[in-house]
Amino acid sequence: MIAKSDMSSINDKRPEGLKPEGTPYRVLIVDDSMFIAKQLGQILTSEGFEVAGTATDGLVGFEKYKELTPAVDLVTMDITMPNMDGVSALEKILEYDKGAVVIMVSALGKEDVVKKCLILGAKSYIVKPLDRKKVLERIISIVKR
Repeated sequence: MIAKSDMSSINDKRPEGLKPEGTPYRVLIVDDSMFIAKQLGQILTSEGFEVAGTATDGLVGFEKYKELTPAVDLVTMDITMPNMDGVSALEKILEYDKGAVVIMVSALGKEDVVKKCLILGAKSYIVKPLDRKKVLERIISIVKR
């Protein structure tokens, strides 16, 4: 009889959301859309990432980042939000922690704002509507640097 351990499986690949030592990369999701935040969380956890926290606006996101640091490896930051937008939150986070890894999440048509964020220090960006493959490619390329 053949045991499962005798057969290799395509599903046996190591999740991309794990660090070399096997612990998950921890992500803070900042987005005012519950739908987008949930979708991002599902995409990331499906690859082994851990959602360290969520926030619905930039101000709460900044406060949560301070609370979670250094136990957060990456922040996904929506651009358009109430109270404090993503650009201002990005600036505050980078002021607080120059080494912060922030990926902007933007709707189509916000290219000028995305460019500004990249100049300020965002590491990359993801365009809405979210595409699972593209989200993972962008995030994995950043955390594996």
